[in-house]
Amino acid sequence: MNSKLKLASLAALIAITGACSNNPAAQHEVACVGGVLTGAVLGGAIGNRFGGGTGQTLATAAGAFAGGAATGTALNC
Repeated sequence: MNSKLKLASLAALIAITGACSNNPAAQHEVACVGGVLTGAVLGGAIGNRFGGGTGQTLATAAGAFAGGAATGTALNC
């Protein structure tokens, strides 16, 4: 099983188990995990459009980090 599929499966499992909870703290945690993962994926996709070779890899990583951090800050995680 490749790493992307493992990550997607883990995120789905977290969302399913946390969303069933009546605990507001657990629901906020699920929102944080889902939001940060989504921000990181979108940031990485945007960063991947820049540069070439090693520069493209660095831009992808920087975009993923920035997207995750910005989303985490916006959601007060």
